[in-house]
Amino acid sequence: MEGPVNSLTPTALTTPITATPLSATPDVVNNPPILYFTQAGDTLPVIAAHFGVSPEEIQSSQPLSAQGLLSPNLLLVIPRKLHNTTASIRLMPDSEVVYSPSAIGFDVAAFAASYPGYLNAHEEYLQSTGQTRGVDIVARIAQDNSINPRLLLALLEYQGHWLTQSAEELSPKARDYPLGYRDAQRKGLFRQLAWAVNQLSIGYYGWREGWLTEIVFADGVTARLAPDLNAGTVALQYFFAQLYPSTEWLRVMDPEQGFMALYRDLFGDPWARARQVEPLYPPDLTQPPLTLPFAPGQPWAFTGGPHGAWEHDGARAALDFAPTSATDCRVSYAWVLASAPGLVVRSAQGVVMLDLDGDGHEQTGWNLLYLHIADQGRVPVGTWVEAGDRLGHPSCEGGVATGTHIHFARKYNGEWIAADGPLPFVLSGWVAHAGVRPYQGTLTKDGQTVVASPYGVPKSLIVRGEDE
Repeated sequence: MEGPVNSLTPTALTTPITATPLSATPDVVNNPPILYFTQAGDTLPVIAAHFGVSPEEIQSSQPLSAQGLLSPNLLLVIPRKLHNTTASIRLMPDSEVVYSPSAIGFDVAAFAASYPGYLNAHEEYLQSTGQTRGVDIVARIAQDNSINPRLLLALLEYQGHWLTQSAEELSPKARDYPLGYRDAQRKGLFRQLAWAVNQLSIGYYGWREGWLTEIVFADGVTARLAPDLNAGTVALQYFFAQLYPSTEWLRVMDPEQGFMALYRDLFGDPWARARQVEPLYPPDLTQPPLTLPFAPGQPWAFTGGPHGAWEHDGARAALDFAPTSATDCRVSYAWVLASAPGLVVRSAQGVVMLDLDGDGHEQTGWNLLYLHIADQGRVPVGTWVEAGDRLGHPSCEGGVATGTHIHFARKYNGEWIAADGPLPFVLSGWVAHAGVRPYQGTLTKDGQTVVASPYGVPKSLIVRGEDE
């Protein structure tokens, strides 16, 4: 894998970013075309969105899939239509942002204990787990959101000095708002981290899926993102743009003196680790056969089209289903069934995580998230299940829920996979399609269409066939 493209010059760091309207159409510049080498996860429509061109304008000596994943390192010739973008420097590998194979074996508590900071002593009360250590909060947020814990620790140190300063040394603002986002509704470590992973996910998956091409800084200035960045870098750029004005943001993004300098001091060269685990998914990747997660012959409601995998924003990877017998937030008697064979690697706080390659790590291969599974009757960790085996009962346990249902999502090598994308969510032959807004959408099969609705109306009902 290639390391970061070091095209950031001193001029780029000191020249203020000029404001552009959010809806501005880039001017056409009569310059030679851009030679772009594809990255893992690229698709033709997304590349076109990044570069501000139509897919038909992109040229290659090789045939290009119209919607599928493209092979990495494929040379594309693209018209140069953009101006005044952020610098074309790749700061952070994708595998250092998501909960990838590089996170296997990393111990948040052990790492924090090697520093004298407040994180080791901090505790706060959570409704789900009671009085909880700060290091356990970091580990939980990382695992639930599939975000690399190294990144969260580095952000805590860069923004709040929680690794190196004691409680007495920290300012009251740093103790209350360790990520620097000062909102009374986001006070405390857990809420600060939840906000942070949401911003990281917007940047990462917005770039991956092609719906994020600009960032708006804290001072209202807008900048077009350089089209050849990777998703991991955009995650950082978007996160820090929420906190800093454009001139300060340039300082934070300085690879030699800003956040990445601290990151290397803490964890070494991220690109060296990335070379051991990337690309995170190959172009020939396909979804394994999956069945609808409930018994044949039972009507369920398709209550949510593609939407956020864990926090509200970010990867539109999840689908929601509810048994028609569900009432308010009472535990349903209906059973949630395994959609494929696999090993249960997590079963707690409403979650069942099913590891399809059976290696015991949810950071590798295909994994299925079942959320809102009731504690009563839930399958224990370490159980091997076959497709159709019982996992538990739908409920409102775990996360935010207003009614009994299951929240169902896929990830591969730690990256959430969009429900409507180059690897569409297919369940018993039903293919997911996103709507205009999150939670909207359809499932289609053989000319039939089921429309997502939170109200369980007839058009949202779906019945799994006996042979599916």
